[in-house]
Order: sequence, then structure tokens, then C-alpha cells
Amino acid sequence: MSKKWLLAALALTTVSACSTSSTGRSKITLFSADRMNQMGATSFAELKKTEKISRNPKLNSYVQCVSSAITKNVPKSAHQGDWEVVVFDSEQVNAFALPGGKIGVYTEILKVAQTPDQLAAIIGHEVAHVIEQHSNERLSSSQITQSGLAIVGSVLESQNITQRNAIMAGLGLGVQYGVVLPYGRAHESEADIIGQDLMARSGFNPNASIELWHNMAKRSGQQPPEFMSTHPSHQTRINQLTDHLSVSAPLYQAASTKPQCSKS
Repeated sequence: MSKKWLLAALALTTVSACSTSSTGRSKITLFSADRMNQMGATSFAELKKTEKISRNPKLNSYVQCVSSAITKNVPKSAHQGDWEVVVFDSEQVNAFALPGGKIGVYTEILKVAQTPDQLAAIIGHEVAHVIEQHSNERLSSSQITQSGLAIVGSVLESQNITQRNAIMAGLGLGVQYGVVLPYGRAHESEADIIGQDLMARSGFNPNASIELWHNMAKRSGQQPPEFMSTHPSHQTRINQLTDHLSVSAPLYQAASTKPQCSKS
């Protein structure tokens, strides 16, 4: 009976935390905005201690210019107030945004994002993860998965199932390839689309998001099969972004300002 109550409680918690993303996808977020903002601020503070921060004034001004234009159009529901933007002097091809209004851009990614519009595509994509609460979803999914597997394990143990370890290993593999990986790909595709709209609304040409992924494809070379990756393939992203231009291009045309950001 106790196992039934545990399952019922888990199901009730999951249902009560259900909502819908901007693209109409159902999602589960178990953590409060304050909790996520606190975790984002803590993680960002640690990164600033461990990563080398660029002191190049022109580079910082350039990244700030693009970021500022993007964040002006972020819904207040995602973040109120100023965004903290830091350029990390690193060979990582990376950028990120965290709950609580934090953006990090690594210098090496500027070799891939060769224009202000392409950089806007990256920042728009990363900020879209914050808008859609993807970090919250991933933490929530992990908690639900671990709770569910723990309950199954307890049930198997109570029933003296001799193949318990093999069954649990199989369940873990099934969750990895059937839930976690597709879940990550859904987030990435959603961030691509929301980010493309955001950059266009901010006055950056959405065609640059497609150019960016052509650059990424040249830089990264061969990818693992898409079903084994948490990210969509480069070609999948290019196709999705190309299809979405019918929505984002009019937003770009209607933008009241076209930011003038330059590295020089």
C-alpha cells in the first residue's frame, strides 16, 4: 500500500507542475523561480572565479551591444532587471544563459559567429533556454526519473525479483535513450525557434541563424547519430530554422531599430 501512495504522490506532484511552453509543448517544472535564480547566480559566481575573464574593451563592448539589444525584448516573466554579461577568455566554443539574468560568452565562439547577427543568433538561442525554463525542466525530469526508478527498485526488492539488477539497468538505458536524449533535443529545437524570433524582434537578420549552423557544421565535423545525441543534427537545425523564416522574417522587417554593433 505504501508503494501505491508513493506513486500517487509522485503523479499528483507531476500533474500540479504541468504547464505549456511558447511552442505549445507540455512541460513540467517543479522548482520555483526564486530557487532557479539563486542556483543560476551561484553557478555564475563560481564560473567567474574559475574561468579567465576577458579584459578586451572592444570585445566586451561588442558582446554587450548584441546582448543588450536581445535582452531588451525578453519577457519580464523570464527576468526583470538588468542582465549581467561576461566574456570569458577561453578556447571553448561555447555560450550560455542562466536563470537570474546571467549570460556568458566564450571568446572562441566568436570565430564561429562571425557577424553581429550570428552572435545574436547564439545569444538569442541561449536566452530562449531561460525564457522556456529548460533548466527547471531538466532538473525536474531528473528528480522524477530518479524517484520513479527508486520506487520500481523498492517494489522489485520487496517481491524478491532475482533479476532486479538487470531490470533496473535496462530501465536506466531505456530512460536515457527514450526520455532524456529526446527531451534535450526538444529543448534545443525549441530554443532555436524562440531564439530566432527573439533575434529578429531585436533587429537582427534571422537568416544569420542558418549561416551560423553552416559555420558550426564546418567547425565540428562529423557528429554522432542524432538518436544518440542530446542535440539535433546540424542539418536538422538548418532545416527547422529555414522553415521558420516565414515567421521570423516579418518580425525582423517590423523591428523598430537595427542595432549597430561592431568588433572594431
